[in-house]
Amino acid sequence: MKYTLKKSIALLSVLAMLTASACDSGSKPAESAAPAAPAEQSAASESSLTYPVTIIAGYSTNEEDPRGVVLGKFKETVESETNGDVIIEIHPSGELGSDGDLIKGIIDGSVGMTVSSAGNYAQYATKIGVSALPFLFGDFESAWKFVDSDTMQNINPDLEAFNMHVLAYFDNGFRCVTTTEAVGPINTVADMEGLNIRTPENQIVMETMSALKANPKSFPFAELKDAIRNGQFDAQENPIPVIYNNKLYEVQKYLSITNHSYDAMPLTIDNTIWTALNPEYREIIEKAAKTAETEDRDLVKQQTEDFVSALEKEGMVVNYPDLAPFKEATAGVMDVFAQIYGQELIDEVLKSVG
Repeated sequence: MKYTLKKSIALLSVLAMLTASACDSGSKPAESAAPAAPAEQSAASESSLTYPVTIIAGYSTNEEDPRGVVLGKFKETVESETNGDVIIEIHPSGELGSDGDLIKGIIDGSVGMTVSSAGNYAQYATKIGVSALPFLFGDFESAWKFVDSDTMQNINPDLEAFNMHVLAYFDNGFRCVTTTEAVGPINTVADMEGLNIRTPENQIVMETMSALKANPKSFPFAELKDAIRNGQFDAQENPIPVIYNNKLYEVQKYLSITNHSYDAMPLTIDNTIWTALNPEYREIIEKAAKTAETEDRDLVKQQTEDFVSALEKEGMVVNYPDLAPFKEATAGVMDVFAQIYGQELIDEVLKSVG
């Protein structure tokens, strides 16, 4: 596909911005470079923890969302099997802040655990977001195979420099576009042009939207419905379970099944706490996290299949655009991120998804 000079400059600016995020300090990628890894992240010794210890966990969606359902079970298992020595205090619905705030909270030690889209972590460890590249997977099984592969698992330690240890990979599904009644459905790439669309703090998703000539802007999920009601956004993009469980059908009329990005979600814990826990409790938490991973994936897949008709019953109009032109229009995103991740990693990814 040919790109205009304007588009090429825009994409190259992302390359410069994300490359800087690996070594400079700042805030979210849409504004400036990401914070550098702390110069020192000293792990507490086991003796510095006094039991019972409380781990504060937060996430951005509500308790009906799959991540909320399985984290509730995870909490029960951990507290039961540690005889109350490890308590998981859960805060849903953005009570502790946006996804970006929660991730920063783990870095500075004010939050103990969160689960968020891989791309939201990528402003710190850039490669962790690779699974979000546009139109990379055709189904859940191929996405899970890649996330569980050595290629992806070898990237996880990159987050430890930022005080985050990856316990498991939850699933958020495949992201789709929803729009207001005034905008209408997305049937073609041309329908995306100029669309004022909310995205998470996920640079790959934002660049995918930009490649489709939309106008993406990151915004806290917990405040999204009010922002749409106030006319701040024409559209948003999220997986089907998120759209249904958070009742986005109340403010959006059309659901276009674009499946433009797969949303893997690392479940992370404060690495200082993690290394300070005694080995027996680490084993309990790790096993419970893997069980939660399986339960979450199964639930997300089931809800993705079941909730399209449920959304139609709530009044949404669902359409299935031809995705080939969308894939062609976003091909340049892969090229730009190959410069960021390195062509070797991109080749590994493409070989894995084959």
